[in-house]
Amino acid sequence: MKSLDELKKIRENSLKKVNLRQTGESDSPHTEILVGMSTCGIASGARETLNALVEEVNNNNLMDVKVIQVGCIGLCHSEPIVQVNRPNEKPVVYGKIDAQTGREIIKEHIINGKVLDQYVIDADFARP
Repeated sequence: MKSLDELKKIRENSLKKVNLRQTGESDSPHTEILVGMSTCGIASGARETLNALVEEVNNNNLMDVKVIQVGCIGLCHSEPIVQVNRPNEKPVVYGKIDAQTGREIIKEHIINGKVLDQYVIDADFARP
């Protein structure tokens, strides 16, 4: 970092990421699927979940869907965690998502718009 402008850009990008996680608001018109890939997530099988999500997105030619690796959000007991952010919708956080359930999320939530309530976790308690 060599200037105050560079620091301001870093701050602006960080605030956008925080806003995305908390409200689902993003400058992007794309659907974003966030996969927790911290140590606890990987130990719980998140790598397989991530691979299944990416494979299913590719198999269905979902060009407007991004699968993004993120760190821990503090709900280690619910790993692997997958958060779906769709434009102008509240984020949906899913817990204990294996590869097969990841494929189901793509088919039902992403393609058909149906939230899979049985896998949704309430993350509000984790926020101060």
